[in-house]
Amino acid sequence: MIFTILAMTGLTILCYVGGKWLYSRFPYPFLLPLVTSTVLLLMVLYVADIQYNDYLDGAGWLESLIGIAVVALAYPLYKQLPILKKYSLPLLVGTAVGSIVGVISTLILSSLFGFNEEIIVSLLPKSVTTAVALDLAEAFGGQTSLTAILVTVAGITGTVLYPYCCKLFRIHHVVGRGVGVGSASHAIGTAKALEYSELEGAISTVAMTLCALMVSVIIPISIFLWF
Repeated sequence: MIFTILAMTGLTILCYVGGKWLYSRFPYPFLLPLVTSTVLLLMVLYVADIQYNDYLDGAGWLESLIGIAVVALAYPLYKQLPILKKYSLPLLVGTAVGSIVGVISTLILSSLFGFNEEIIVSLLPKSVTTAVALDLAEAFGGQTSLTAILVTVAGITGTVLYPYCCKLFRIHHVVGRGVGVGSASHAIGTAKALEYSELEGAISTVAMTLCALMVSVIIPISIFLWF
């Protein structure tokens, strides 16, 4: 057991370090360490014929660090508190719109594709941080394993497309950028926002937190009215 933990944890860290090195050489959104390290890790597991459950037995404890990482985001939040107070109204309105659009669009599109209720409920919390998303999915009868995958996919795709969308729609203000990525891509997007500036990361942190609170209220109401 100890060997499995050391081997799988070491493999995960090694893949991430490799992805980080690649991103330092070629800083393109599609080469984010989370993306490249995930692909590299999957390739190693496939080639070595390592079952996912075996990998999870060894490296699953790393999931517990997510909470610590999210709490650590409070530091830039505290440092930028005066600026955040100044933009409190745009933050609230922007996050509210993002939360509502995220849930309603998911309901409409998933229904159009003919997904059953269980799958739809699993899809709804995809844009909020993992801990909240899993609790919401479990509370309303969704598949938590599917939700976990969708949260990761939403975070990665949103983070990758984030700079391109800002450029395409000419979103240059730090509040607009931070609210957008925080509402859509939670902690993964916030980590990317911190690369641009501490203020943008702080705004994204607020948006991520507000989005989690708002979606926790919107999803039960939406499920009750929709089904």
